[in-house]
Amino acid sequence: MANNKPGWSVLWTTEDWLAVWLGFFIIIIVLAGLQVTIPKFKWVTEGEFSSFIAQTGPAVEKLAKSAGDKGEAALQAQAAAVKAAIDKGERKGIADAAKKLEATAKDVKDSGLKKAAGALAKEISGNAGNTLGKVFAGANIKWSIYIAIGILILSIIGMALMGAKVGVFIPGFIVVFIIAWLSQFIAGNYTVNYFGIEYVLWCLIIGLFISNVIGVPHWLQEAVRTEFYIKTGLVILGTRILFGEILEAGALGMVQGVLVVGVIWYACFWIAQKLGVDDDFAALLSSGVAICGVSAAIATAGAIKGDPKKLSYVTSIVLICAVPMLVLQPLFAKWVGMPDAVAGAWLGGTLDTSGSVVAAGALISETAMKVGVIVKMSQNVLIGVAAFILAIVWTFKAAEETGAERPGAIEIWHRFPKFVLGFMISSLVFSFILSPDVVKTVKGSLNGITTFWFALAFTSIGLETRFGELAKLGGGRPAAAFFIAQGINILWTLLLAYLVFGGILFTAPKF
Repeated sequence: MANNKPGWSVLWTTEDWLAVWLGFFIIIIVLAGLQVTIPKFKWVTEGEFSSFIAQTGPAVEKLAKSAGDKGEAALQAQAAAVKAAIDKGERKGIADAAKKLEATAKDVKDSGLKKAAGALAKEISGNAGNTLGKVFAGANIKWSIYIAIGILILSIIGMALMGAKVGVFIPGFIVVFIIAWLSQFIAGNYTVNYFGIEYVLWCLIIGLFISNVIGVPHWLQEAVRTEFYIKTGLVILGTRILFGEILEAGALGMVQGVLVVGVIWYACFWIAQKLGVDDDFAALLSSGVAICGVSAAIATAGAIKGDPKKLSYVTSIVLICAVPMLVLQPLFAKWVGMPDAVAGAWLGGTLDTSGSVVAAGALISETAMKVGVIVKMSQNVLIGVAAFILAIVWTFKAAEETGAERPGAIEIWHRFPKFVLGFMISSLVFSFILSPDVVKTVKGSLNGITTFWFALAFTSIGLETRFGELAKLGGGRPAAAFFIAQGINILWTLLLAYLVFGGILFTAPKF
């Protein structure tokens, strides 16, 4: 946890402040023009590509027919060329033909046909070009190493200022980074990606296997720095939470987000208390269920000065619970014939990471995916608000328990997690100060860098989590509180999704 040394030294010796400075430094150098090529991790085996093409062939034929019916001769001819390439079965030929189809689609006059043709062409060319050879190409590996060195240098500075054993940290960091890289590689597979099993889960699985089966050696433990990695990542993540996009996409997402967070947070906290779970543990569980999973739990831990073991418990259970939800919720939505916008709002309000929302929404439709992301972004905005409120409440709570005087603003400031402040500043700068063109230019690099910091954090969670120790925390009561609250969350959010996006309380939005 963060060091609480008095005086100005807290600005450069505590984990919270160092996360802010390192996050800001990364953002500034990218804005200043540092060119960062994010490594590619998507790959499709020959067998997977053959299966994909067999399923896609009829869609290409349908596109050619639609183009002919609407008088788009050039598009019809290029779609036929793609079909001919598919019949030959040559992957490179299919990729080349699909790229030409994508270029041709840009000149199509019919908007619906243009969009459908462009999306189909992009999907075919992308899968055709996503080979193992590209993942392990020299340039891709080179940039992976560059990013590793960059994060290592920044981390060494942070470790040195916090008084950690830098010499021991370095070899441990290399191992943690390799696991984080492998996790992204596994998640990049076509089949794995299709089912939405994200890199965060693979980081956790590999880390848990090492921790609980092999054992974490002492020299590796120094580099297992969950909070340092994720706090820095959260500061950079603020660049992705753009208020303008959320409001432009629809205030309905914010309406649902506030109602979900407010009701479910209190419900989980109440249930946990009734089951005998202590208030700190209950707050971590509540934020994990109600707001946005791990990121919110980390912010909450910073606000209430939570126990790292309890935080590991919450993050592990959040990630493990996400897998069946990601698969079963889209299936249920399609089975009952749920409207796409309603399904997306339901997914966005219950699934705990943006990636899982995108993956689950894509299993239904583009509309479901878009609405899901809007709702999820709306809830992400509330991370800072929740952390601020909890910092105030827990400050007064601590004073009451110890019989101290009523705390003033300075005590609340000391307790408030500074990395959340960094997150909020990043979000405000990218939302209201920088031009949309600048934001668009640096978006890809910052997103990719954030992913690496988070991968390091989730790997660390796995490496420091031991099932034996977790089982002793609360005797299963925290897990029971989490699952009961998650069940309520699923039902409450489904009701809100129908009320808000189903045309009952408001006019059904069009996407």
